[in-house]
Amino acid sequence: MTTIYLVRHGQASFGAESYDKLSANGELQAKVLGQYFKSILKEMPYVVAGSMQRHQQTANIALAECFPDAAVVTDSEWNEFNHQQVFSLYEPKFNEPHLLKQEVAKEANPRAYLAKIFESAIGRWTGGEYHHEYDEAWPSFKGRVENALEQLCLELAEKKPRYAVVFTSGGVISVAAGQILGLSPEKTFALNWAIANTSLTTLRLVGTEPQLLSLNEHHFIKAENPQLLTWI
Repeated sequence: MTTIYLVRHGQASFGAESYDKLSANGELQAKVLGQYFKSILKEMPYVVAGSMQRHQQTANIALAECFPDAAVVTDSEWNEFNHQQVFSLYEPKFNEPHLLKQEVAKEANPRAYLAKIFESAIGRWTGGEYHHEYDEAWPSFKGRVENALEQLCLELAEKKPRYAVVFTSGGVISVAAGQILGLSPEKTFALNWAIANTSLTTLRLVGTEPQLLSLNEHHFIKAENPQLLTWI
């Protein structure tokens, strides 16, 4: 029976010209993750990573700590949705990442403010009225993630590794969990906002069907250093 670990990437560079790059904190998170994998995985896992830079960096740093010889299968089906476009089509000024960062920094509770923006922007994206405005509409993203999970499960059922690790993003993990649990888009993205950087969501493969064992495990980061724990 295969255990699948869905990993959210380490902290990226919020507000920078290129978000798709780990921050220094994100690199440390990935290293701690790799050390944790070394303690819990008893043999080399089957590894998949999205093609985004933050996915690849997280995979490379983590695996260097535990399984440096592991092969990584790159699959863009595990990539995140275009969050910058989702934000900017809700509020055009957020087309400039530094403006979003400045706006958030002004607030007494930046995380709560960003959560409010995120909820409204996601509501617009998933609502149905504006699907034609997005490069990847919500139904397309949801279908892509569900297909990626289905194809992975079929492959793992054939290969039968003890462990599989997928380096991806919070939105992808939320959709995968939401599919298994039968959640609405609103409840799916409520999960998204809670998923910590380099956290683990664990699935068990029964035949070709995934079962959710745990969601958003990040105790190993908190135990190492509570200051390392991030959600943005």
